[in-house]
Amino acid sequence: MKGSLWLAWRQHRVPAGIGAAALLVAAAIASYSRSGMLDALHSGLFDHCPTGPLYCTRSGTGLPLLLDVGPLRYLGALNIALPVLIGVFWGAPLLGRDRELGTHRMILAQGVSRGQWFTSRFALAAVTTTALSGLLAGVFAWWWRPAADRSYGLFWYDDAALSGSGPRVVAAALFGLAAGTLLGLLTRRVLAAMGLTLLATGATTLLLEWTHHTRLLVPPHTYVSAGSVPKAPMGEKWSTGTYGLITASGRHDDVLNCPYPSGAQLRECMAAHGYVARFYEASPAGDYWAFQWTDTAVLGGLAVLLTAATVLLLRRRV
Repeated sequence: MKGSLWLAWRQHRVPAGIGAAALLVAAAIASYSRSGMLDALHSGLFDHCPTGPLYCTRSGTGLPLLLDVGPLRYLGALNIALPVLIGVFWGAPLLGRDRELGTHRMILAQGVSRGQWFTSRFALAAVTTTALSGLLAGVFAWWWRPAADRSYGLFWYDDAALSGSGPRVVAAALFGLAAGTLLGLLTRRVLAAMGLTLLATGATTLLLEWTHHTRLLVPPHTYVSAGSVPKAPMGEKWSTGTYGLITASGRHDDVLNCPYPSGAQLRECMAAHGYVARFYEASPAGDYWAFQWTDTAVLGGLAVLLTAATVLLLRRRV
């Protein structure tokens, strides 16, 4: 097994090295940018900014007051793209390169079993992928913490934070690796496998982003308030954009039936139409972890299924 592991490392040290270099660059940029972020926060410029409002403005001018979170968003985008990058450039050639060139026959002829040939390559890639994606997610979380859920920073439901941090990043990266490995085994042509992996991982990533915005897998909460008083501030909640009015029978109607802010006009309109309360739908900040673990379960489950399918196909196609 040591010989096959050594060969696997020799063949796949380039993508591992590229991943390590990307991690070092991300960590260096994060350290520099986070230091500047902390300096700005400690300057007192943001001391008057409450946590609730969506916007904070400069005293006296009314202009928006924001931290520079642009580089942080780029790291989140990189973490979101990890399953595509790892699947295309590491997973697809993992077995596909040997099969395309026929070198797997020479390896198997030297006493290495099919199981050893697969395990040495996939285990090494999976361990490296887990370490790389976990560290990148950790760098994002560390960088994000001073600016988390503030009007001048980055809210938890921003795509860069929701999909670019946490255990989801690790599960997504392993899914990309498993998808690329299976397609590389099936097609026997690395370029074809890379193209199919790009489509599969890209479509899955976009589909999960769609489920976030539609709240398909993590339903929103419904918040009810009386029309006689202002509703509680939205704060860190992620609104679905659904607002409405509730009748005594429990029917939900569109908010435009009484399009008034809290006050006498709203109370009169609600009384005239038989409305007893208002409602809106939103996801509270605590649902960050519900989204995280749901995505982790989906992507991790797919990674396990694709790996199992690869193991079963090895008996027939090698």
